[in-house]
Amino acid sequence: MSKIVQNVVIITKTSSDEAYRTATGVSALLLRRKVKVYAMHPLSGENMTSISAESIGELDPDLILAIGGDGTTLKAFRIPPFQIPVLSINIGGHKGILSELRSGSLEYIVQSLLSGNHFQDCRMRIQASTKGIRTVPVLNDILFTRVSLTRTPLLSITIMGEKIEEKMDGIIVSTPTGSTGHSFSVGGPILHESLHCLMLSPVASISRFPFLVLPVEDIQIKSSHESTLTLDGQETHTIPAEQKITISRSPIDACFLRMKKRGIRQLEKLGFK
Repeated sequence: MSKIVQNVVIITKTSSDEAYRTATGVSALLLRRKVKVYAMHPLSGENMTSISAESIGELDPDLILAIGGDGTTLKAFRIPPFQIPVLSINIGGHKGILSELRSGSLEYIVQSLLSGNHFQDCRMRIQASTKGIRTVPVLNDILFTRVSLTRTPLLSITIMGEKIEEKMDGIIVSTPTGSTGHSFSVGGPILHESLHCLMLSPVASISRFPFLVLPVEDIQIKSSHESTLTLDGQETHTIPAEQKITISRSPIDACFLRMKKRGIRQLEKLGFK
């Protein structure tokens, strides 16, 4: 990133004292170097300007620091309506698959940011729309699943002009980045993050509907029963029976800030290296 870092927003995992300490430590180092630091509510600290999620777009910061686990990173990417680089630091998280750094030298982090020793890694995102309403973009996946636990719905899925009807609990539409998320837990493959494709992962399909890797085109889904639409495992919407939703690529990609290149970084994060 050639742009000089002058304004930084910090988002933390609210339930982690370690993440809070890291946030205040990084903030102090940035402030010492004349960088303006904003803290997204509920984070607060000395010399940090408090800011709401809604105000980030007006600020147009140079960088967002997401300090916590993967949930904090996913939250950071859903806030801005435009492309702001995010540096993810895994503090208080589990595997931190999306993160670039773990706890370590705060001096190294700040020096790397200000010296330009980093690069941008952009990833595709997806979003859902129904009846003229469009959801926020998500980085990992969109889960469409039944509400009633006693009735298996018939899902109608239209992909590449072909309509498929199958009885199943639900379906996951994920990006390559999200292939290590919910899809992986139901047996889906890992896709390299740089690919431009979508993956459909069935949930408890009666006819054992296969996993599909598809070109990036709109996907339409509707269910014979009331369903729940879950965005990145953090935001849910109720979808009435027979109401069609369309899942499409977001026009704005997510952008990670990286310190070094890695081959298949997901394998390392999952503990296979």
